[in-house]
Amino acid sequence: MKKLLFLFLFAILNCTAQEQATLDSILNQFSNLHDSLKIDKISGEIMKFVRADSLLVHGLISEQEKIANILNKSKYFAVSQKDKGIILFLKGNYTDARIAYDNAKKFYLKASDSLGYARILNNEAYILFYEGKIEEAQKLTLKSTAIKERNNAPEKELMAGFVALGQYHTTLENYDVSLSYYKKAEKIAAENKDSVNLMKIKSNIGLALQWLNRYPESLEYFNENIQYYIKNGLPHQLGNAYNNIGTTLFEMDSLQRAKEIFNKALKLNLENKSFNNTLFNYNNLGRTELKLKNPEMALVHFKKAGSLINTYNFKISLQQHYLNLSDTYAALKRYNEAYDYRVKHQVIHDSIYSKENADKINELEIKYQTEKKEAEIALQEEEIKILNQEVEISNLRKGLYAGGMASALALFGLSVFGYRQRIKKNRIAREKQEEIYKQEIAYKKKELTSQTLHLVQKNTFIQELMENLENIKNSPEKFKMEFRRIVMLLKKENASDKDWEVFKTYFSEVHNDFDQKLKTLSADVSEKEIRLAAFLRMNLTTKEIAATMNVLPDSILKSKYRLKKKLGLDKETDLSRFLNGL
Repeated sequence: MKKLLFLFLFAILNCTAQEQATLDSILNQFSNLHDSLKIDKISGEIMKFVRADSLLVHGLISEQEKIANILNKSKYFAVSQKDKGIILFLKGNYTDARIAYDNAKKFYLKASDSLGYARILNNEAYILFYEGKIEEAQKLTLKSTAIKERNNAPEKELMAGFVALGQYHTTLENYDVSLSYYKKAEKIAAENKDSVNLMKIKSNIGLALQWLNRYPESLEYFNENIQYYIKNGLPHQLGNAYNNIGTTLFEMDSLQRAKEIFNKALKLNLENKSFNNTLFNYNNLGRTELKLKNPEMALVHFKKAGSLINTYNFKISLQQHYLNLSDTYAALKRYNEAYDYRVKHQVIHDSIYSKENADKINELEIKYQTEKKEAEIALQEEEIKILNQEVEISNLRKGLYAGGMASALALFGLSVFGYRQRIKKNRIAREKQEEIYKQEIAYKKKELTSQTLHLVQKNTFIQELMENLENIKNSPEKFKMEFRRIVMLLKKENASDKDWEVFKTYFSEVHNDFDQKLKTLSADVSEKEIRLAAFLRMNLTTKEIAATMNVLPDSILKSKYRLKKKLGLDKETDLSRFLNGL
């Protein structure tokens, strides 16, 4: 035992000595630099080792704070506090990270550095995001982006905001919107030849494509990630990339291959203490084991994931974690625990995905875009005003030099210019109105997506709950007493006509005369078939449509066949693609 203890202590001391040697080596590289340059170089080194909770990182932070005290200038204190905040955030210490970020903001304001202040707002938004406060996170990110735009920041500065907004919309399952933000960020990173951030953004694009069921495209992005991370020796990022490949294979039902990849990623992430990625690994391994009908093994993985969530305060992951546990306990026939975790999941789900929250987030998005357009129009009007003044001065000079004829020509020129300006103003007003219409359409599309999700999630939840109630029917007497009454209530609520009418209203506002177009193609298309076509147009899966319409998936397949026949489509024509083009 003593020998083992000695070896353990020796390993710790050896590791500490190695880290101290690395720290000394880094600081020696910068020994001849002025302190003002040294602090930025140290900041760069901190970012290299940022995910390693080690003495090396703490040593670099201490050295940075020491130099900031020597220089005694606000901007250097700001950099030091910003880096400290990032380290604390990655450790899951959000309270102390907030304190560091607050200090950084004060110093950036003292230094009149608006861009530095805006970057900290973006960092604070990520804390709110991981705490599950998506609306508040989006407010901060939009505020950060607005400050950067007002200060004519380079496009590269806007990139972080676009990535953050993409992540918020991914969490809200607005995958098309998130993809558009990631594409904007990708363009900026590529133009600036910022390969590090470009790879991170490509990873996010791959995930968005995965959620949109565009698996081959998704794998292309992830394979590009892997090649880059292997070439550049980046183990943290490599672990994440393997994880992403695994989730795509999981969605494609290649379960054994997915399991191999997840285990490969887990080994890397544990070695490199990448706790966020490790959490994803445990969740993914749990989901895979559950799908392979190994619920006992799935529970082991999910409990390890739960431990990480509690240790590192990953509250944003709680919703999915509770759902995973509910599904696992149901598979183990432990229905009481399954029901408890399903209720916990639903409470968090409703707080994030409620219509009120979605409306607020969409309202923030529209407000930001509208203010941006108004600022552009105000700038154009100011430019027109300056041009008018310049023309008047120019014409006045010509009038003084050239006499009456020149004055007449100047007046004519002014009248032509005035006419052109009126045309320009009319065009700006028309473009503004068109933008408003576009925003209204985008808003309605989001409402429609939200309503579709509500229909699917509500009926799926009720259907699963009914199945659980069927399973506990033969349990102790107290369950039997309430069983019939609960089932009747659930059946009454399931797939109500009211929900369909609300969905139909939003759908008709976005897709004009969709039902009339179907009836033009075939007069005997029924209301039920129009409903099926609408859900197919929204890209719902057969399983989701079956849950929403309260029928079996086989029934949906037969209905699709009958609808194709009525519309006069041949076997080779894909019904969903046809409806999308209608």
